[in-house]
Amino acid sequence: MFDYAPLFISLRAAVLSGIFVFILGTAAARLCLNIRGKLLVLIDVLFTLPMVLPPTVLGFFLLVIFGRNSPLGMLLAKAGISLIFTWQATVIASIVVSFPLMYKGAKGALEQVNEDHVWAARTLGMSELSIFIRIMLPEAWPGILAGLALSFARSLGEFGATLLVAGNIPGRTQTIPMAIYFATAGGDMHTAWIWVGVITVVSCAALFIMNMFSREKRV
Repeated sequence: MFDYAPLFISLRAAVLSGIFVFILGTAAARLCLNIRGKLLVLIDVLFTLPMVLPPTVLGFFLLVIFGRNSPLGMLLAKAGISLIFTWQATVIASIVVSFPLMYKGAKGALEQVNEDHVWAARTLGMSELSIFIRIMLPEAWPGILAGLALSFARSLGEFGATLLVAGNIPGRTQTIPMAIYFATAGGDMHTAWIWVGVITVVSCAALFIMNMFSREKRV
């Protein structure tokens, strides 16, 4: 009987990480709009570093941060929480690897917001939070959604960092990329082809959404 668990595990990780990176990435992008100079360069490097580092390196850093021998890991252990080799670890890995795409997409979109509208709102006494929610977000929405679509696709295809911090536990942490890898390694090409087809279709759908919103933004 075919095991559909990798699909549900991957979708759960991608959806939950998408919620987190949407909030964190958009907030980080808004924060950077008010920063100038060398500090902005440093922050931008830190936020986009996961985009260029090998996923295995990111997984190693996550192991160091959340491992049982780390300060955070020991603190979590005292609270009865263990993240390594759990489904929650798949979400954490997905957040880390997909955050830069959301951040870059949101930052680029917010930078294109008409500043005249922002300053007009300020002269009317609107708070910065109201300006962000009622003016900036609606204008930047297509670009933000495009970044979210890319982040979702990246989360769905995450392999290296997830393997290190979550492992390959069938029914618990085995995502589609891991199912493909281990099916291929075991000579089960039929299963591998099925999962390749599934992840290709879902990824193409995400890219289609991204292009649709990018085209809407240009119009």
